[in-house]
Amino acid sequence: MLKRTIAMLLVVLLVAASFVACGGSNNAANDNAGTETATETETATETETETETETEEATEPANDYAGTKVGMVTDSGTITDKSFNQGTWEGILLAVDEFGIAEKYLQPGGETTDDYLTEIGNLVDSEHEIIITPGFKFEEAIFIAQDEYPDTNFVLIDGTPHSGDYSEFRQENNVVSVFFAEHEAGFLAGVAAALESETGKAGFIGGMEIPPVQKFGWGFTAGVAYANANYGTNVQVVDYIYQGTFHEVDAGQQIAASMFDKGVDVIHAAAGGVGVGAINEAKTRKTNDEKVWIVGVDVDQYADGMIEDGTSVILTSAMKKIDVAAYDYIKAHLEGNFPGGQTISLTAKEGGVGLPAENPNLQADTVAKTDEVLAGLIDGSIVAPDTAEALGEFLNANGYTTPDGVVY
Repeated sequence: MLKRTIAMLLVVLLVAASFVACGGSNNAANDNAGTETATETETATETETETETETEEATEPANDYAGTKVGMVTDSGTITDKSFNQGTWEGILLAVDEFGIAEKYLQPGGETTDDYLTEIGNLVDSEHEIIITPGFKFEEAIFIAQDEYPDTNFVLIDGTPHSGDYSEFRQENNVVSVFFAEHEAGFLAGVAAALESETGKAGFIGGMEIPPVQKFGWGFTAGVAYANANYGTNVQVVDYIYQGTFHEVDAGQQIAASMFDKGVDVIHAAAGGVGVGAINEAKTRKTNDEKVWIVGVDVDQYADGMIEDGTSVILTSAMKKIDVAAYDYIKAHLEGNFPGGQTISLTAKEGGVGLPAENPNLQADTVAKTDEVLAGLIDGSIVAPDTAEALGEFLNANGYTTPDGVVY
């Protein structure tokens, strides 16, 4: 009996052991199966995601311009010069945003033709098929580059390709030269400045004495004279100075300080970084409750003149629609309509120059009068002078007496 009982106990123990062993094995198998199932599910999900992405990509319209690269080589100053370089770059970014193309700018180590050609070559080597160069300093470089890189399109702003000794002027079909009627923008700003000045004294600060800067100054002075003759103001441009560069910010601040100390209450600064210095001086004085103004240049500089109380020292800005021009010729390139070989002048009539659409610091009556003058520039009933000789004739015709010591 005892033996039988022991035998039965042994059988029970063996069965139990076998059950435990089988149970352990099944759990492991289930764990593994669960892991494999999860992995398969994740893989399936990833596959579905990939399929969805592929489907989405397949249904999206193809970007005909993907892979296109547009380049820029900067002129004097930096890409954030609040002026010419920045305006050009902003136009490029507009095109990048709309067409999905790639962009790049290079800042030369110097300001010689060789410096510019080096950076142009670097952009060509990295397959930038359209290159924008803002400024007359690129004239010789583009004269050379147009032959060296015949498959690259170039936009030369404010310049005409020519040899270094000016013995040859030549523009090939891969170059478009773009000019602006700066004298018209300056004229509008001069009218606004005369209407808003309280001291009757205005000033002009130019960077380098080059045609685009000169035309801003001539137009500004003529606009002041026009306002005196037609709107009853009595203002003179008593200080008229070219600093000589576009990057010496401190010099611009010092010149502006000297003008303000003489009683000038509005300065038109067409001077790149030098103009930034003038803006800085005006901001300091406005913070100290002095009522002084700067007329910006090239782009709407209102935001650059903001101080802590939320107001700006920028009365208005004499604008060249550089951003629009950069955008337009990139678009033309992309669409196969690049106007190579042409020289294009953008005036008020084409919408190429003017004052900002919004001018918070101008009185409503001033805006109405500048709109009236703009209409005259567009229809030709008002002609702003674009040379020193034409300015002299315009001033005489409008009874304006040039202050002693001022040379335009």
